[in-house]
Amino acid sequence: MSEYSIELQVLIDEFSLEKVYMPKNGEKTLILSPDVSRPGLPIAGFLKYTDSERIQCIGLAENSYLKDLPSDLRYKRFCDLFALNIPTLILARNLPAFPEMIKAAEEYNVPVLRSSEETSSLMAALIASLRVHLAPRIARHGVLVEVYGEGILLLGESGVGKSETAVELIKRGHRLIADDSVEIKKVSNKSLVGTAPEVIRHFIELRGIGVVDVRRLFGMGAIKVMEKIDLVIYLENWDDKKNYDRLGLEMEYTEILGIKLPCLTIPVRPGRNLAMIIEIAAMNFRQRMMGYNAAKELDERLMKKFEVEKHD
Repeated sequence: MSEYSIELQVLIDEFSLEKVYMPKNGEKTLILSPDVSRPGLPIAGFLKYTDSERIQCIGLAENSYLKDLPSDLRYKRFCDLFALNIPTLILARNLPAFPEMIKAAEEYNVPVLRSSEETSSLMAALIASLRVHLAPRIARHGVLVEVYGEGILLLGESGVGKSETAVELIKRGHRLIADDSVEIKKVSNKSLVGTAPEVIRHFIELRGIGVVDVRRLFGMGAIKVMEKIDLVIYLENWDDKKNYDRLGLEMEYTEILGIKLPCLTIPVRPGRNLAMIIEIAAMNFRQRMMGYNAAKELDERLMKKFEVEKHD
């Protein structure tokens, strides 16, 4: 069970589901579980361990089994299933609804929906969508941009230049996802996605100018609603007493919502073109993910040179 929820109407709109039977205010039914089940065992009479918070999806196999049942037993099985107070029952492949199904749904006020999609495809799409809607999440002060296809989360103290850097990146053809507040969701055990709160989506705030609507100023190509976070970059004011990484042999990591993400620390000082540096960081990161590390190649060249000189 997730601590978050969405209304059934969200899924109806997203997947264009047909309303076969909808009780009063049924569209406002709360979906609490990101999982979807096929009720094979429940319609066979085994209800133990059935998760009542899951959406139930009937496909060809379940439909064929139900067809062979006597009408009174079919009605009883639907009553037993709906008595668990499941959020909704979805018929895949445009399967017809049994009269006993509608009668039981009316008795227990359970919405019945229908889709033209194949059962497996529909369930996979529903689960993927629900994992995003119901994912654990936190809000972080920062900026999320897409640079060369990589989702980059810019973090740092207020006034360090995150928004100004984002504007320069947008002018260079990259895309803004969120400014000032980034809503980060854990959609799987390995990935995080970021988006902007609805109220400030596509807006960016620049000191001395005010609020700018990126979508209207730069066009639709300059914005994106959601993006996977691949790299975290900390911007901090240059500290002469601090030793910054000048080789990049080993990647550093930071943890958000229990997931480790690669991170870089970039010092900020007048004259440094941060937008260009971030572009290079994005390309270098992609190169690393493809198996090439420039720092390691340089290290290997130096080691070979030392070995040759040693033998000479």
